[in-house]
Amino acid sequence: MQIAIQSQLPGARPAPRRLRLAALASAMALALACAFEAGAQAAPAAAQPAGQQEYVPNVGQDGKDVIWVPTPQTLVDKMLDMAKVTPKDRLMDLGSGDGRTVITAAQRGLTAQGIEYNPDLVELSRRNAERAGVGDRATFVAADLFATDLSKADVITMFLLSTINEKLRPRLLELAPGTRVVSNTFRMGDWEPDAEETVTQDCSTYCTALLWIVPAKVQGKWDVDGQTLQLDQHYQKLSGKLGSVPISDARLNGAEIAFTVNGVRYTGLVNGKTMSGKAAGQGKWSARRA
Repeated sequence: MQIAIQSQLPGARPAPRRLRLAALASAMALALACAFEAGAQAAPAAAQPAGQQEYVPNVGQDGKDVIWVPTPQTLVDKMLDMAKVTPKDRLMDLGSGDGRTVITAAQRGLTAQGIEYNPDLVELSRRNAERAGVGDRATFVAADLFATDLSKADVITMFLLSTINEKLRPRLLELAPGTRVVSNTFRMGDWEPDAEETVTQDCSTYCTALLWIVPAKVQGKWDVDGQTLQLDQHYQKLSGKLGSVPISDARLNGAEIAFTVNGVRYTGLVNGKTMSGKAAGQGKWSARRA
């Protein structure tokens, strides 16, 4: 994975690009030295053809809108654990760097793909995957993540600045409900994460994993057994009324919906223009878009 370069602060006189990148790279390299050494153990050096010099990426090296900083292996594991990945999942890593997240996912039985703009890192990742014995499940593409189709992914991982995450956010919200998005450290604007965990072992900086679960779209009016359910949606959080009674403790977990009315807990599943489930102590309920 890699992290994006911070933008110049408004009103400040920009330093020459070369100096800004050099200063940032030096600081990042110093701060992440321990984490890099620990994480590098999980991504062994790949064999090079005879006569060719081995490509070795440098922490903080320049890229397209990004510098390369590896995610410590302990956090890679935590991110995959939080996403509750299974061998049935298809994972896509945006800014895959040396391939360690994709390779780790493939070692867990997933089909995983890395999207990386730097072709040297792509080739390094492919060799690392072959060496790890997962070249059939871990693939890498040299591409721009903003021009990449994300729709086939069940899980998306990334280590990008919040500004880039926010730029990606509209596309992420169009993915299938239940798609899991995990970010190293950087947030998604006012879309609050569903879960957040920080690791302390073998990680000195950038050690927090943030999980979002893409919510179903339920904004609007629904007919529930002759009553109108008005839902107002802010990402996974809901408010509204059933008839004239306000709902409470209402939210989405992917396609799963839950809310309380008059002390009765409603739970169910959203399926496009319909919802159905159970109301505690009152049997089944169903709804259709009005």
